[in-house]
Amino acid sequence: MIIREKYLKDIRPFYDIDLIKVITGIRRCGKSVILTQIIDEIKNKGINANHIIFINFESKEYSFIKNDDDLYAYVKKMIVDNSKYYLFFDEIQNVDKWELAINSFKTDFKENISIFITGSNSDLLSSDLATHIAGRYVSFKIYPFTFKEVCELKNILNKNKYELKSEFDNYMIWGGMPQRFVMTNDNQTRVYLSDIYDSIVVKDIIERFNINNLDLFNRILEYIVTTPSQTFSAESLAKYFESDNRNVTKNTLYNYLDYMCKAFLISKADRYDVRGKRILKGKYKYYLTDLGIGQVRNVSKKKQLGAYLENIVYNELLSRGYDVKVGNLDNGEIDFIATKYQEKKYYQVAYQLNDEIIDREFGVYNNVPDNYPKYVISTDTIDLSQNGIIHKNIIDFLLEDDS
Repeated sequence: MIIREKYLKDIRPFYDIDLIKVITGIRRCGKSVILTQIIDEIKNKGINANHIIFINFESKEYSFIKNDDDLYAYVKKMIVDNSKYYLFFDEIQNVDKWELAINSFKTDFKENISIFITGSNSDLLSSDLATHIAGRYVSFKIYPFTFKEVCELKNILNKNKYELKSEFDNYMIWGGMPQRFVMTNDNQTRVYLSDIYDSIVVKDIIERFNINNLDLFNRILEYIVTTPSQTFSAESLAKYFESDNRNVTKNTLYNYLDYMCKAFLISKADRYDVRGKRILKGKYKYYLTDLGIGQVRNVSKKKQLGAYLENIVYNELLSRGYDVKVGNLDNGEIDFIATKYQEKKYYQVAYQLNDEIIDREFGVYNNVPDNYPKYVISTDTIDLSQNGIIHKNIIDFLLEDDS
């Protein structure tokens, strides 16, 4: 297993700071491994193992901890002196009213503890947490392996884009969930990813939101998977189901899409009016957090390579810490506007560039009234940069320094 330095370097400065470290991400993306890597680093600083308390709430060993009172009583019993303790709570959303226990730890033990928690749904940062621990936490979102991390895992970072093409093709289909790289063939990978999907749906959606129409839920996700990188609205989805003789309310569709986002199955990209400088409501794009999990729900035989590439770029930008929106123009669309602090970058994504596509992908920037960096990304290996617009090969882009 690789050291996930891209996340550790952001979390490390907070190891001993009096803020709760909240680590979120889709189930099985590697949050638990990051906790163990943090623990190893803390031990290497000379901290006694007795002052490191790790609880995985998906383990049967801790099934007796059902609520905040159970959690508080168990941990308090283990704190026996005034030295600093490091508390690690993995998948804490399984504990009812967990935020009350965390708040009590902060109140009763003050600066003598450092708390790390993980969870597989975005509700960890919902109103409950905000109410009880407002201003007292920092959050970090973890993603499946980027392609660069895959190459690091396989010790092939020294290879060039030509040598890495088959590896990238595999990544574009099966995604970057860490444990899938232990599998030895596509069938094993499909079974493993199907199990992850079922686990997410059951534990993070059905049980949490009381879903009573699993077939509809699966059909909505299949629609997203088989028509990737398309602009969605409740109206378009409702019409799709009407054509299949199913009447579904817009409210139900919005709720199910929201549940998928909260479980990190998909991410919603807002549409941004480039000239009007405002968010456009009602129409969004949804991207899969991991293409491999989407693959096991894909009922279509057709590979949407351009859409897969766009999805990969979107996830890559998120993993680099950018806020990513879809750019809307009067006569066109910019795939991504990526912003971070005062930094802004524009990205167009196409699988391959021919003369017609070059005119379209590069030409859309003629309508962008600023001088921020502009990129076109494709699988082409020849540099097609022009007029100050930078063309990048997808593999070169994914392997570049992402700091």
